[in-house]
Amino acid sequence: MSTAKRAAQRASLAKTLALRNTGTRRAAGKALRAKVPRQSHAKLTTPRRGRDVMAMLEASNKGRVPELVPIRYGRMLHSPFAFLRGSASVMAFDLANTPVSGINVQACGDAHLMNFGGFATPERHLVFDVNDFDETLVAPWEWDLKRLAASVTVAGRHLGFSKSRNAEATMAAAAAYRDHMAVYAPMHALELWYQRIDAAQVAELHFETLKKSAEEAPPYPVTEHLFPKMTGGTGVTCKIREQIPLIFRARRGDETISNIRRLLADYRITLPADRRALLDHFELVDAVVKVVGVGSVGTRCAVALLMGGDDDSLFLQLKEARASVLEPYAGRSPFNNHGERVVEGQRTMQAASDMFLGWSHAKSRGVDFYVRQLRDCKTAANIDTMGFAHLLDYAHHCGAALARAHAKAGDPAAISGYIGKGAALDAALAQFAAAYADQTEVDFAALRAAADSGRIVAEDV
Repeated sequence: MSTAKRAAQRASLAKTLALRNTGTRRAAGKALRAKVPRQSHAKLTTPRRGRDVMAMLEASNKGRVPELVPIRYGRMLHSPFAFLRGSASVMAFDLANTPVSGINVQACGDAHLMNFGGFATPERHLVFDVNDFDETLVAPWEWDLKRLAASVTVAGRHLGFSKSRNAEATMAAAAAYRDHMAVYAPMHALELWYQRIDAAQVAELHFETLKKSAEEAPPYPVTEHLFPKMTGGTGVTCKIREQIPLIFRARRGDETISNIRRLLADYRITLPADRRALLDHFELVDAVVKVVGVGSVGTRCAVALLMGGDDDSLFLQLKEARASVLEPYAGRSPFNNHGERVVEGQRTMQAASDMFLGWSHAKSRGVDFYVRQLRDCKTAANIDTMGFAHLLDYAHHCGAALARAHAKAGDPAAISGYIGKGAALDAALAQFAAAYADQTEVDFAALRAAADSGRIVAEDV
């Protein structure tokens, strides 16, 4: 699809929203309940045919670095919650068989608890938001909310909480989504676009530590903290320290890293003129491969160190962008480069995004990349150490952040009209999440059995 055609579609949507007042859009959303009752979202129907979990996981390994796949499996075997994090393709398959209202949004595609967090905006404000967009695509809003709900229940079970407490925490996420969507529904477009969630509101992010780093040296270049930890040497002789097997220099013949100068040159073109001028202050001095995440392990990811002086550093992360796991069910992305898909989806959903966001393409391997700063005062909650009160509060904030992200470029009035003011959808999602947690435990056991039988190799790193 051409850029002009995408722009025309967006303009058409904007015109439609502008011409229909909030009451009309809310009523249209409410009318959808007749075809898709809110209680129907409690159902989880997993098809008997075509749902071979191990086959789906193995298929998702296609194109990954083979030597790193055992690390992916090892991380997924830490717990059912870790399995859920690493199996977005499996849940996408399952979600495609669930009821949807027919209202689409720019979806995250992988909205579990650990894909929310705090970070600094280019203006140096600390915000809380969705922070992972590898799977972003236009898709039903329910898919994101159901993945969030399932992750709350699975996390609660992992922490040993009771069935009733897990349901309470899951409903807290759904209720926050409902309540915040109702707030966003009547807002004017510009007012909605400027909405953000202050990271100080989210106690689970250890905000005091984050705030301290922000106050040390505004505008606090995060590289002051990364640079001494990750590097050795000075100026152009700086090298990133290896931490084998998670951070290492590429083998000879790895064209992805050997062509990093060309990748960065192509990336530079995707930046606005002022960001290109800023980037030109820096020179590439080193690059390494870095293993990241759970579901992303085995995909190509590089960290580049650029220097503008002896102590003036910039770390950029080049991360492989593959087709969204939602594509088989929601339709192909209109973007030719999946890195561009990730970047545009992120900009659409986030209150503010990394000013170095851009994309590139490795022609020799046919691999798309998106590029961002390695970290910019990013912080995440530690699910493993949460008590129930913290999980309850954190689930609430994640639900609120997801609502803001969906509302920003979607139709919050229609979604709010469909959800309504009561807890009907909240209760349905808690039932769905409990059923999906059961399924996740079954799938986790299948992965464990595959490792025990030798079908797969898992490495705990």
